[in-house]
Amino acid sequence: MSADMLYEKDVTTNYLDGKKIAFIGYGAQGHAQANNLRDSGFDVIIGARPGKSWDAAKKDGFDVFTVAEAAKQADWIQVLTTDENMGDIYRESIADGLEEGNILGFSHGFNIYYGEIKPPKNVDVVIMAPKGPGNLCRRTYKEGFGVPALYGYWQDFSGHAEDLSKEFAKGNGAARAGLLKTTFKEETDEDLFGEQNVLMGGVTALIETGFEVLTEDGYSPQLAYFEVQHEMKLICDLIYEGGFNKMYADCSNTSEYGSYVIGPRVIGPESKAAMKQALKEIQDGTFAKNFMDDFRAGFPDLKKMRERSANSQLSQVGAELRSKMPFVNDADKYSTPED
Repeated sequence: MSADMLYEKDVTTNYLDGKKIAFIGYGAQGHAQANNLRDSGFDVIIGARPGKSWDAAKKDGFDVFTVAEAAKQADWIQVLTTDENMGDIYRESIADGLEEGNILGFSHGFNIYYGEIKPPKNVDVVIMAPKGPGNLCRRTYKEGFGVPALYGYWQDFSGHAEDLSKEFAKGNGAARAGLLKTTFKEETDEDLFGEQNVLMGGVTALIETGFEVLTEDGYSPQLAYFEVQHEMKLICDLIYEGGFNKMYADCSNTSEYGSYVIGPRVIGPESKAAMKQALKEIQDGTFAKNFMDDFRAGFPDLKKMRERSANSQLSQVGAELRSKMPFVNDADKYSTPED
């Protein structure tokens, strides 16, 4: 089912005016959204734990409180912590301070959709999900533009939840680029599916497999890295700018012909069947249960997979080559995530 794109001219209500907004979490999305909403003229405070986020928010000129204090003061509580911690933070520091008519806001539907958070019936529950990382949301806002966003609601106590979601997106700069209506189910299903099967899981598995095929047949690991990983950005940039047509137009006839002939053999019926199974496990909660079980056990599986990825030949060769590229030199400080 298609959806109509809305822009700033289409968001004409003012239900958000006069409301105090508390951002819970001041990471990539929290930092971007809080600054954007403040620059749009809204009353914004931050709820955080003492440490890096607290200090960053203070440095940026915000009034910073504990999560419980910020949530208690606010009319709108925008919860932007990590998915795995969000339920505990809500139960420990937000739930008891909610008042009738408050708005609970999210940028990903995971915790509401899978029941980790069960809000009371007398509050609005809305979603505003930017389709881009936090620093891009902030940068494009300051440039006078924005990134597109999804808007919608789970629960409409006030009768204005949808309008509130659109207004919040507009304040974030997203209506400059375009807004699409969604549901918590649709946003969660599609977001997880895209990450797992294409944007992250699919792309990284494809790169790793291509690297292994070349190196196992005796080709240079360094050349293999450039062929299957380094050039990926260049191809994705062309697709971002003008879709497949621009990408094919900017590449050789040889590469275009090979893409049409070989691509469907690599990503064929078996891959499609695996994607359908992955979608089913998102829809029925299997993935969410496995993820939360691993989190509650201390992330043993995630840590093993993280270590394997960080120590693979592909990662080591890539780090060595990138160390000689000044334009990406700082990137590898992120290659071994903290526990």
